[in-house]
Amino acid sequence: MREPNYVITILEKTNKLLSKVKVSGGGRCNVTHHCFENSELVKNYPRGNKELQQVFSKFSVTETIEWFRQQGVVLRTEEDGRMFPYSNSSQTIVDLFLKLTSELNIEIKTSCDVLSIQKKEDLFIVKTDQITYSANAVICALGGHNKLSAYQIIKDLGHAVDEPIPSLFTINLPREEIKKDLQGISVQNAQVKIAGSKLNYSGPILITHWGLSGPAVLKLSAFAAKEFYDLHYNASIFVNWVFPLKPNEVDVILKQSQKEKHKALPYTNPLFDLPKRLWEFLCHSAAIDNTKPWAEISYKQINKLTEQLCNSEFKMEGKTTFKEEFVTCGGVNLKEIDFKTMQSKLVPNLFFCGEVLNIDGITGGFNFQSAWSTAWLCSQNCNV
Repeated sequence: MREPNYVITILEKTNKLLSKVKVSGGGRCNVTHHCFENSELVKNYPRGNKELQQVFSKFSVTETIEWFRQQGVVLRTEEDGRMFPYSNSSQTIVDLFLKLTSELNIEIKTSCDVLSIQKKEDLFIVKTDQITYSANAVICALGGHNKLSAYQIIKDLGHAVDEPIPSLFTINLPREEIKKDLQGISVQNAQVKIAGSKLNYSGPILITHWGLSGPAVLKLSAFAAKEFYDLHYNASIFVNWVFPLKPNEVDVILKQSQKEKHKALPYTNPLFDLPKRLWEFLCHSAAIDNTKPWAEISYKQINKLTEQLCNSEFKMEGKTTFKEEFVTCGGVNLKEIDFKTMQSKLVPNLFFCGEVLNIDGITGGFNFQSAWSTAWLCSQNCNV
């Protein structure tokens, strides 16, 4: 069958192409994630998981890996499941897309700001600050933005836009001693939660010079994006440093240690495989004297230490965007999109892909995967 003879033009507001691809994964481009079961894959998306189940059934991680392989880019998997090009450079991905646009005679207009899109009969009139285009179909790949005004041209077409708010950020603890004393320390399996919320996530937690980061914190920030926004990023944060142990289990272990090692100094003998400096910090927070052996530690102090280990409380005051990876909760309302085709239910031949939709994933290649999959569906169904 003959390929459609499309004339395709890409309109880019800035003077840089693929800038987000360039900086992603610390400049290595986290292309996707080594997760081949779609039912598991969609659990990494706080918003859009139900819709993506349908999308991934058409173009999944497996298809993504194969597509890049066919283009000459082989991906490799790291221990945490993230997948990168073998070159370990995002420039490989950038060069691939630019090469394809050249081979397919796709015109790229940079520094071209789209001012409005209007539908007149069967044509779209796309007005920019340079020239006005007419098109049979339009694919909106605007990305995520932190201001509602950035979506105005989509709203003018009749679409509802869910208010954009930040997702994927780290927790600032400006008044807490832990960030001053322990920056750079990580715990491989801790649990973090917001006071008054049922949302909690476990995994690695990293203490930084501004507060708390790491996969568990980033996952919480994504799934609790609306809760954090409503709290104005001021909340009590609880951390269980010895997850999945519960307070009663920790209490038993501490009292057993006291019984067996009554002459040892608890302060200088860390338990639960915790980093020494963190253990000392938690002992200090529990008012345990660094010169007293276990035999002189009261049950009341053991209870305090249990509380510090399982339920350390920190005052969050603000957030910080995670590296260069700006991700938005919000965007085009999903009820107005046909996820079999990525076409608008309101405006025929208007398509959407990527983070312009109210879809976002946690860190680890998931946002790129939803972008590749929704874009592929656009390409397969944009038949005009």
